[in-house]
Amino acid sequence: MSDHGTPRDGTVRRFEHPGRGMIRARPIPKGRQVDPHAKMEIEALLGDASRQRDLLIEHLHLVQDTYGQISAAHLAALADEMGLAFAEVFETATFYAHFDVIKEGEANVPALTVRVCDSLTCAMFGAEKLLAELQQVLGEDVRVVRAPCVGLCDHAPAVEVGHNFLHKADVDKVKAAVMHQDTHPHVPDYVDYDAYRAAGGYKTLERLRSGDLDVEDILKVLDDGGLRGLGGAGFPTGRKWRSVRGEPGPRLMAVNGDEGEPGTIKDQFYLNTDPHRFLEGTLIGAHVVEATDVYIYIRDEYPISRAILAAEIEKLPAGGPTLHLRRGAGAYICGEESSLIESIEGKRGLPRHKPPFPFQVGIFGRPTLINNVETLYWIRDLIEKGADWWKSHGANGRVGLRSYSVSGRVKEPGVKLAPAGLTIQELIDNHCGGMSDGHSFAAYLPGGASGGILPAAMNDIPLDFGTLEKYGCFIGSAAVIVLSDKDDIRGAALNLMRFFEDESCGQCTPCRVGTQKARMLMENSIWDTELLGELSQCMRDASICGLGQAASNPLTSVIKFFPELFPDHPMAAE
Repeated sequence: MSDHGTPRDGTVRRFEHPGRGMIRARPIPKGRQVDPHAKMEIEALLGDASRQRDLLIEHLHLVQDTYGQISAAHLAALADEMGLAFAEVFETATFYAHFDVIKEGEANVPALTVRVCDSLTCAMFGAEKLLAELQQVLGEDVRVVRAPCVGLCDHAPAVEVGHNFLHKADVDKVKAAVMHQDTHPHVPDYVDYDAYRAAGGYKTLERLRSGDLDVEDILKVLDDGGLRGLGGAGFPTGRKWRSVRGEPGPRLMAVNGDEGEPGTIKDQFYLNTDPHRFLEGTLIGAHVVEATDVYIYIRDEYPISRAILAAEIEKLPAGGPTLHLRRGAGAYICGEESSLIESIEGKRGLPRHKPPFPFQVGIFGRPTLINNVETLYWIRDLIEKGADWWKSHGANGRVGLRSYSVSGRVKEPGVKLAPAGLTIQELIDNHCGGMSDGHSFAAYLPGGASGGILPAAMNDIPLDFGTLEKYGCFIGSAAVIVLSDKDDIRGAALNLMRFFEDESCGQCTPCRVGTQKARMLMENSIWDTELLGELSQCMRDASICGLGQAASNPLTSVIKFFPELFPDHPMAAE
């Protein structure tokens, strides 16, 4: 018998309602019914895996990977299996770009998806033309879609066939991969556990766990060396670790491996070459703050990194915190720390209002240490070589090392480990082999999509924290994109605004509507610079998180520093 008095066999019951007389009960309960076959498939797919709430995104990935899409029947069955409301599962699945949710009556997606990166560097190297050509030649059995940055800016244009990434792709390369079903990631050679141990790896962690190395000594090295967060915000690492230690336990730790800023490639580089140096730094951080569990969140566009980490984590000896490898699902916003927390908890990646801050109230409401991949990568070296070693590097009055992700019109793009504080000219001339043949230096992005755009004439600014802010720019994660005289500066700013519009989570009006309105205004042949300026100010002042606050930086910097494009605008003369 149902809660409404209707027998479960479907027979109809009549009863008298005060004031309405005899009424007829519904033959079935309200709401979506779980399909028995879909229920069996979900049960078999999950097997003995936990049904806890925070694993929802992981289970959605399982369905997507198995069936190539997520049907309404599977969503309902998954919701029932995990004891969640269908609406909650549906809104989470539809929030993330890499889940293909098929509503009732919609056609199934093709078995193979080809994603063409259209972020700035790939667009500079012909991604738009490549996308159009592939949509014409690959046929109806292959879905061809545009995709935001996949972290291969030094190999532009990049194309993803299934989960196989093609470097410097063209039509013939993509057609060959499709024809031969070459759709799986190719794992390169890297420093595995045995090789890392043989070279002295994990001795620092062992010293710390044995008590031979004191926690305060580590914190002092971090403070004295001045290591700052290398994910973009630049917060002092030692101070962050002390803040988390000062909160009552139990404490947790999260690693932000959601490297989605267009132009940024450094974290993937380190994970794919020397993963245990990162893992040792992670375990040292977890020990210092006494974290019981560590959640390593890696963006879905990095299947090679996830495969390497999954294999190498299994080789770690017992003891220490539990490491949980979590998979993003195509949402740039999850690089923001509070959105990251929401995603780790299996929810939509909507930014939280602050305060409280994550070091106070983080994952599952517990104090949480959040660090970027590269920050943790340097922990072992800094402890073993000392603060003076770190401070011995630097240029133009700055301190430390930076991993510059360089792409665009240079002869030798890639990750460039160099002194912090280099100027763009020094970076191009001394580390990138100069400009590409036939190209003259015209402009550059010092800090990825949100870091602004500066002209080549401003080539003497040290690239580091605190040096670019007075120009309305910042270095962020040091994603440097070099533009030449053959590139359209206004077109570059428009490309970036389209990215922000697409990646806005939609939670707050200034960002959701502001990015859309800005994009529409920027598509006009003549920009209404006064209106764009007002709109930019509103987005900076009222957006909840850094996405909306920084989305207009390229727009405003182009208006300000490229006066030849806007001769009638008052800002251009400043």
